[in-house]
Amino acid sequence: MMKTALFSILAAGAAVAAVPATPQSPLGGVSPSPGSYRGGLNKVISESALLSFHRDIVEIASVTGDEHDVGEFIVRFLQEKNFTVTKQTVTPETASQKERFNIYAYPEDQPHPEILLTSHIDTVPPFIPYSLEGADDDGDDSFNRESIAISGRGSVDAKGSVAAQIFAALDTLAEPSSAPALGLLFVVGEETGGDGMKRFSDSPLNTSPPSYHTVIFGEPTELALVSGHKGMLGFDILAHGRAAHSGYPWLGRSAVSAILPVLSRVDQLGDIPAEEGGLPASPKYGKTTVNLGTVNAGVAANVVPATAQANVAVRLAAGTPEEAREIVRQAVRDALTHDDDNVSVDFSHHSEAYPPQDLDTDVDGFQVITVNYGTDVPNLVIHDSPAARVKRYLYGPGSIHVAHGDHEALTVGALEEAVRGYKRLIQAANKN
Repeated sequence: MMKTALFSILAAGAAVAAVPATPQSPLGGVSPSPGSYRGGLNKVISESALLSFHRDIVEIASVTGDEHDVGEFIVRFLQEKNFTVTKQTVTPETASQKERFNIYAYPEDQPHPEILLTSHIDTVPPFIPYSLEGADDDGDDSFNRESIAISGRGSVDAKGSVAAQIFAALDTLAEPSSAPALGLLFVVGEETGGDGMKRFSDSPLNTSPPSYHTVIFGEPTELALVSGHKGMLGFDILAHGRAAHSGYPWLGRSAVSAILPVLSRVDQLGDIPAEEGGLPASPKYGKTTVNLGTVNAGVAANVVPATAQANVAVRLAAGTPEEAREIVRQAVRDALTHDDDNVSVDFSHHSEAYPPQDLDTDVDGFQVITVNYGTDVPNLVIHDSPAARVKRYLYGPGSIHVAHGDHEALTVGALEEAVRGYKRLIQAANKN
């Protein structure tokens, strides 16, 4: 039978924008009833321009580096709605890939947007097909429309935001007497370092001073406004040894033995008080967290390992990346029992490095939360000034707790509520 409690959790985030943002359980497999039940779900989607557009873009695979096809679809859709569209080329990750491009669009009579809505069109792998699941109300083939769960890669992160932003803009522009000058920016590459947003930031499209006074970023926030998210710092820890037969280990030098005490120390930096050499915490974001993401070493069990490498990601709750780098360097020095130039820290291969990002939340009627994940917010360089500061909002449908997972999904109700939420943010920004 249907997992009614599960769909209730999903639907709760769709009711109003001010609901608590609680962790969301992954969706389980569901075996829907055949016939009118399945046809009814599809009919709900096909009868809604918003839901069918969302379906269409989720059905197009767009794992980072392969965003061309979904980009072309969105471009055609916006042009049909009388938007002027600029395709901004972003360098392909490999020579064999199709053209990659950001999408910058505005109504043909509004070339200088005052409010910019932006999200990303790339997803993490692997591609997961679009599907529907309905909440069973009566034990037969009926369902609750708002609780229909829409699954598929990118359904939440971030094609839910892309679809909701476009339809919020269309609804707003349908009332031309009160509509502000709106712009849409949909970028590639957010999931792997933000090369799309960085390309826009460094281009003439991002004017100085900016025409826009407000930027609304779209990410899964469970329909809450985000007051900020943690910063980011990545690095590698490298160790070099000398290979030898494991039967005669004294003839070599183990890179694993050298790197282990360093990894142990670095792994604890988020729990060590700052005054004792740890990474700083903050009242707003809590502890800085450290993740030893990958560790690679050696070639075989009977060979003394000559190399070892660990890849580390830090979510900064306070301070700057440069301050965190020095804390990490000192931690590595402290972990070594003697001067050992065979163990080192390398920050050069990680382009993402930014402090915590504080965001605006001065619109009534939304719950306010912080999040731990990264976004394109720090990758957009805004040429504002203290006298004319650009406001930044972060909002969108769906939960980060299912994004990137095998059961990524959001409800019809959440997607439709996101359109209303974006419209409220646009209206509030237009009054500023």
